[in-house]
Amino acid sequence: MELELPPADDPRRLEVRAWLEEHPDPTPSDLASAGYVVPHWPKPWGLDAEPLHQLIIEDELKRAQVSRPINPIGIGHCGPILLVHGTEEQRQRYIPPMMSCEEIWCQLFSEPGAGSDLANTATRAERDGDHYIINGHKIWTSLAHYSQLGILLARTDPNAPKHEGLSYFIIPMDLPGIEVTPIIDITGAHSFNEVFFTDVRIPAENLIGEENKGWQLAKETLTNERVTLSREGVQWGWGPTARDLTDLVREQGGVGDPLLRDRLAQVYAESEILRVHALRMVAARIAGQDAPEASVRKALNDPHGQRVFWLAKDLAGAAGMLADRGPLGTSPDWWDNGFLFAPALTVGGGTSEILRNVIAERILGLPRDPDPDTGKPWNETSRNRVST
Repeated sequence: MELELPPADDPRRLEVRAWLEEHPDPTPSDLASAGYVVPHWPKPWGLDAEPLHQLIIEDELKRAQVSRPINPIGIGHCGPILLVHGTEEQRQRYIPPMMSCEEIWCQLFSEPGAGSDLANTATRAERDGDHYIINGHKIWTSLAHYSQLGILLARTDPNAPKHEGLSYFIIPMDLPGIEVTPIIDITGAHSFNEVFFTDVRIPAENLIGEENKGWQLAKETLTNERVTLSREGVQWGWGPTARDLTDLVREQGGVGDPLLRDRLAQVYAESEILRVHALRMVAARIAGQDAPEASVRKALNDPHGQRVFWLAKDLAGAAGMLADRGPLGTSPDWWDNGFLFAPALTVGGGTSEILRNVIAERILGLPRDPDPDTGKPWNETSRNRVST
């Protein structure tokens, strides 16, 4: 496997550089029109870029200090669902403002009684003529207080087996009957929310795919999510990397403690292994293959992220107990916030336990655990734990 990207005179690099010279300060709409927001998407939304081409574009945008639009739920989770399962009218209506960040999206999946057991979703969507009426309660909804639109998993057939009675909707977040209340996390940030639905009416045309067939779409969404959460930054694809930490230590003159040096070498080696694994994962996903490798990478990446942030805090020494101290006396930047947030890394987007189930069943081909009540294997029509 070629682990380094092509050189500076590669024609694909030159093409991106020429475009950036013509657009030195591109807007989100400019990037979307050029196909650089999601280059592996099919035209006209992307460039049908193969994996190496996609990585070249990302490298050149980074070199030019150009950031792509940030709409993680829309572009990362729901966009691929619309491309495959949406109608042409849905794609034309929702994808352009999604890519330009004119409309931010949230994901309305988890419930107080249906987190890891997502198939236990209780929020109801009852058909009423040309509309559905939504009643229920979602939790841990990132960005709901900023979002114009959401993707909603709701139960449309309460009498069907759990996995067979769910449907997948687009829901405007400003509709009457929607209440968003904040959840403040340990960092002091407001990124999560509870969302309550009381007799919320949405048009039937907002259904994606077929009624009662939403479980497969939900599983595809979670696969997309794990690809998104498995990017290079150790805080769910954002923030610093182990290489950033080692560069910082090098700039500060190194560290003499042999235990800290050993831990620093360990997280750096882990990050290089994960970088190579990412190439395999991206290639599989862009090739249209189901990507359980995303679950493998997330299961590896999140504990790695925790080790990076814990090491950064230990490198601050006793001063690390203060909020305004980063590693080796530097400014805290993202390190302090990341340390506080790190315990959530192995929970959000699929707990470590769920990811191990996915790896065991879908990659290793191991049998499912027996039902504790009957002693028989779990199956799609009995009580299920989620296996997405």
